[in-house]
Amino acid sequence: MTAVDVVVSSRVASLLADMTLEEKLAQITGFWEDEKGDVVAPLQGEVSVTGGLEDATRHGIGHFTRIYGTTPVDADARARVLWERQRALVAGTRQGIPAIVHEEILTGLSAWKAATYPGPLTWGAAFDPALVARMGALIGRDCRALGIHQGLAPVLDVVRDPRWGRVEECIGEDPYLVGEIGTSYVEGVQSEGVHATLKHFVGYSASRSGRNFGPVSMGPRELRDVMMVPFEMAVVDGGVRSVMHAYTEIDGMPTAADGSLLTGVLRDEWGFDGVVVADYFGVAFLHLLHGIARDLSEAAALALEAGVDVELPTGDAYLAPLAAAVRDGRVPEELVDRAVARVLAQKESLGLLDASFDGPAPSGAELDGPEHREVARLLAERGIVLLANDGTLPLAVAGDDAAAGSGASSRIAVIGPNADRYQAMFGCYSFANHVLDKRPGTELGLDVPTVLDAVRDELGPVLSARGCDVQGGSREGFAEAVSAAQAADVAIVVVGDQAGLFGRGTSGEGCDTDSLELPGVQRDLVEEVLATGTPVVLVLVTGRPYAIGWALERCAAVVQAFFPGEEGARAIAGVLSGRVNPSGRLPVSIPRDTGAQPYSYLHPRLGGDTDVTNLSSAPPLGFGEGLSYTTFAYEDLAAVDAATDGTMRVAVTVRNTGDRDGDEVVQVYAHQRRASLTRPVAQLVGFARVPLAAGESRRVTLDIPAARLAFSGRDLVRAVEPGEVELWVGTPVRRELEAVVALTGSRCAVGRESARRVRVEVG
Repeated sequence: MTAVDVVVSSRVASLLADMTLEEKLAQITGFWEDEKGDVVAPLQGEVSVTGGLEDATRHGIGHFTRIYGTTPVDADARARVLWERQRALVAGTRQGIPAIVHEEILTGLSAWKAATYPGPLTWGAAFDPALVARMGALIGRDCRALGIHQGLAPVLDVVRDPRWGRVEECIGEDPYLVGEIGTSYVEGVQSEGVHATLKHFVGYSASRSGRNFGPVSMGPRELRDVMMVPFEMAVVDGGVRSVMHAYTEIDGMPTAADGSLLTGVLRDEWGFDGVVVADYFGVAFLHLLHGIARDLSEAAALALEAGVDVELPTGDAYLAPLAAAVRDGRVPEELVDRAVARVLAQKESLGLLDASFDGPAPSGAELDGPEHREVARLLAERGIVLLANDGTLPLAVAGDDAAAGSGASSRIAVIGPNADRYQAMFGCYSFANHVLDKRPGTELGLDVPTVLDAVRDELGPVLSARGCDVQGGSREGFAEAVSAAQAADVAIVVVGDQAGLFGRGTSGEGCDTDSLELPGVQRDLVEEVLATGTPVVLVLVTGRPYAIGWALERCAAVVQAFFPGEEGARAIAGVLSGRVNPSGRLPVSIPRDTGAQPYSYLHPRLGGDTDVTNLSSAPPLGFGEGLSYTTFAYEDLAAVDAATDGTMRVAVTVRNTGDRDGDEVVQVYAHQRRASLTRPVAQLVGFARVPLAAGESRRVTLDIPAARLAFSGRDLVRAVEPGEVELWVGTPVRRELEAVVALTGSRCAVGRESARRVRVEVG
């Protein structure tokens, strides 16, 4: 493929034809001023060779890397600096082309004092694509206000092993849930004229033993039918404009050099016509880590030919090494032209080719206003999962006996290492834990109460004790914690993770684990408090699910929050008090133990418990589970047969049979009874979040494309096979109502024209 194969405007073609080689290479690389500062990327201090701004931009530049997100700077002041740099590119380079500015946007815009939303596991737990799209639009608006054109999110890796540190960046373990939520996020961001970037294409989350950068041993069917599904949805249905390759090697082939993925699947099959960017230093890693390239010039050649258009964060391989390879004939310049054409087309679509930056820099952008707070609150509240409850919850505000559970008017102790730490609310890619953890004494700049603060505000005076740290083995605080519990009627014990980078935390990039017990001595602390006889409400604030089957059996209640963001503590307190009726559902299974991993609910019959092994892998609580303070009942399930190229219509009535208003997450699962290859015992094919007043019932209709049941056959072609399909509402293991439908017709291959998304109507 050459530049001729890339359809571009006459303006882009003219610009490209007029460029020197140096000007072309500048357009497919980035400049990162803070590259030698605080480490926020793997091997950051050892890889980059970029010089200063003037040297890096003398021929122009493709990207400005993370202008806002690697140091605490005033947004208005930084915007003025950015405007001057853009103006200098327009006025001081021969082509006069501004740079694309990209930033991390996983939990909100990564900038000092910008709103920080819940982590992606909370998005998955909320089962609310519309709310996630609304959040994405707010993030896109904030980016646009500061001159940022491209955001590095969402992460569409399907969770396969909770030991992996980057589980906190993922949406869940079901590919359809990940795809639907992730595509909604893309649509939200891009509705504001900012380009989203899918991460990490593909297979990254399936590394051996859950180790970051670990090799992936996965067959082509699993790769296609599980890992690629969310990416296909976001590309074909969401129209995403950028994709980032993974650091992964699959069966020995690094994805950064795999043209069958980056060109064959992404472009030829799915029709992607945007830009593929490198994960930071990923091109150089073909030489430095994977060892398939002799030097950086060969690494550049491999990546460019495979389809990596832009090297980020800098130009380690795509500048001098690639220039030398082009000049001595080892790399055809047409490959460079192809990448440059795509970048220029992206800049044209963003309006950058007409931007002069003559006016004043933007200022006064509201980065954490009332609407940000509302969305952060709603997403946190809807994403908290009540895992167990013996009636102790809700704990009512003193004097509010009507709303109380058994904890009414109780003396309350709030204990634990995450009880009084605002950092516990945030994930690894939040500004607080990504940057400020290395800047002690720098103000957060956001109103973020701790759980202790929020519980006091919600329930009145409480006793408190830390007990222990998140990490480490010190038990010095146990006695104080036990004393507080003994003096209370209920002990709220808040445990979990500290997000960080490359070993600086218990969760996050480069913070993998070989144990799924709570970090440090936190379980010992909980055991000590349980031994007092005081009922324990265990609150988990984590970036991954932990093996807490023991707690589900012995604690009065267990509440799971996955890094719930700036409004997370208030959401937790609202659930504890009953002001918020919990409605989150698990986006990942609670592990039985470390030895049962990797595990996914999406397994064939022999992937679960059987009579032919003495070991159980069944989780104590699985995907889709979650409790409420009210009860729901299902009635009148109707499902009709469909053609293999058609749509299955499923309708069911859901009724709130309790005395509280609440949201039910209606989940529809399927199992194909007979097929040419083994099929999962349960597969999520549709869902709907349904608000219901006490006593209210509503009819929910889901039009489910038969393509949701497609799989790669013996010929490796994804297709829908005819046959009987069991459908039910409930969870993978709990069938509230069930039906059987027939898929009729012949085997039907699916492609980019096939429907993938479910249409939901709530009457």
